[in-house]
Amino acid sequence: MDKLAITWFGHSTFLLKTPGGKRVLLDPWLTGNPACPESLKKTPKVDLILASHGHSDHIDDLLTVARDTGAPVVAIWEICDWLGRKGIQNVSPMNKGGSQEILGLKVTMTDARHSSSYFTDGALVYMGEPAGYVIKLEDGMSIYYAGDTCLFYDMKLIGELYKPEIAFLPIGDRFTMDPVQAAKACEFLGVKMAVPMHWGTFPLLTGTPEQLKALVKGVQVLELKPGETSE
Repeated sequence: MDKLAITWFGHSTFLLKTPGGKRVLLDPWLTGNPACPESLKKTPKVDLILASHGHSDHIDDLLTVARDTGAPVVAIWEICDWLGRKGIQNVSPMNKGGSQEILGLKVTMTDARHSSSYFTDGALVYMGEPAGYVIKLEDGMSIYYAGDTCLFYDMKLIGELYKPEIAFLPIGDRFTMDPVQAAKACEFLGVKMAVPMHWGTFPLLTGTPEQLKALVKGVQVLELKPGETSE
């Protein structure tokens, strides 16, 4: 099998190429994402799409990517219902605490502490509760994508139950965790690597990877530039 490859599109959008060759897109925000390089604003080749919650800076391109690729969308029930009303039929809804096997991956939905709504058809629509994901890859490695969240103590349970090696954690502050909380999250989760996200996109997001690096011990902080891929 190949190594896991991680491409950051900026903000909280990632494309994972799994050891088994599947291309998994997390929280697709491309065209309006000021951090996303122009070369990446078009729909990528995708086998699976995961959406953590309904805010525009996470799903503004969800409909487009789902239509263009036909890839199944994993999300909480309300987002999948909304997609169905927009004509997207290839959805695989779930809820917190549940797991599903899809394309050779095991996807578990976890809690997240945030909000979730989307402005559509002239109104603000409830999009279910925010969530995170643990993804067990084909080679047995587990990774944790936190979505937008504050620190919560049950991250310790996520670490004990699923033993993720890599955590994708928001660090920008104001709307999510800051680096201090993200460092504690690394401790709770017991991960070997942290991938900072939801930082630097706007001036309000003041947390930085350098701050996180100064606060963690024994954890590699993978600082990517938008458009960069790391294995």
